Amino acid sequence: MLRSGFITRTVAAVLMLLGGSGLVRADDTLKLAIGQMEAWAQQPPILGQEAGIFKKHGLVLENFGTQGAAETLQTTISGAADIGIGIGTVGVMRAFVRGAPVRIFGGSFTGMGDIFWYVKADSPIKSLKDTTAANTIAYSTNGATSHSVVRAFVSEEGIKARPTATGGLPSTLTQVMSGQIDIGWSVAPFGLKEVQDGKIRIIASGNDIASMRDQTVRVQVVNTRLIEQRKDVYLRFVAAYREALTWLFTDPRAFTLYSQRNKIPESIVKLTAEKYQTRAGMQFDKISGLEGIMDDGIKLKFLDKPLSKTQLDTLIQIPPRT
Repeated sequence: MLRSGFITRTVAAVLMLLGGSGLVRADDTLKLAIGQMEAWAQQPPILGQEAGIFKKHGLVLENFGTQGAAETLQTTISGAADIGIGIGTVGVMRAFVRGAPVRIFGGSFTGMGDIFWYVKADSPIKSLKDTTAANTIAYSTNGATSHSVVRAFVSEEGIKARPTATGGLPSTLTQVMSGQIDIGWSVAPFGLKEVQDGKIRIIASGNDIASMRDQTVRVQVVNTRLIEQRKDVYLRFVAAYREALTWLFTDPRAFTLYSQRNKIPESIVKLTAEKYQTRAGMQFDKISGLEGIMDDGIKLKFLDKPLSKTQLDTLIQIPPRT
């Protein structure tokens, strides 16, 4: 009888522990597809997880890289990832119009100041105007921000170089240095060390396309299944992302962690945050320049016509701050 009472009390204590203590709650897992994981603008989920911010919100992130926005978007559409980070806005619009189960839940980058094009230091090309049809100019993948800018270089600036998909940042640099591609593309801080060392020269910036300077050119995207089936998890992710974004620019430890992870001097990381991928550029809560984005999408044949207000209201669903 005494033994039976002891067992009963023990079971009751265990049940109370399981029901009332957050310490034993299993963290929820989310899969994130991240294009160009080396970029500073993509770091909130990566460094934020290292800093314990997502853990604090009961989340574990499975972050994996892709070769660019198109692959990131397709991975999110397929459900292989719950969330896609840093996807070209017009590419998301195009997929949405075609019925893809995705929603924009925040901005990734506004403006084009973080993306640039470069050549080997000994290249005869001094500017994009020097190019001919025999030259090649890189972008990552079809539908990516780099693709939109290169097409704008061709259509608005009249450059003659052939647009060529080269994938991610490291592979593009390899192709430029080996002579396979004449003009490479990059996102700061990747490539700035090579600029300082005199190995490459920057010849163009995304901000050279005036119409794109105030546009939210990259966004964060969620598969609708996550919103519908795990809304609490989704909202906790958004709250944690906002916290990680603020932490990225206010805690010097973020620069150190990024420097160690990517083997880039802290001075270049700080330069990137101050000049290229700034806090203002990485604002999350507003999608700017929608009319211009859609106009450019139509000119570049990504869109047949502008999205209606109803379509935009359905596509863009940024959770309010709480």
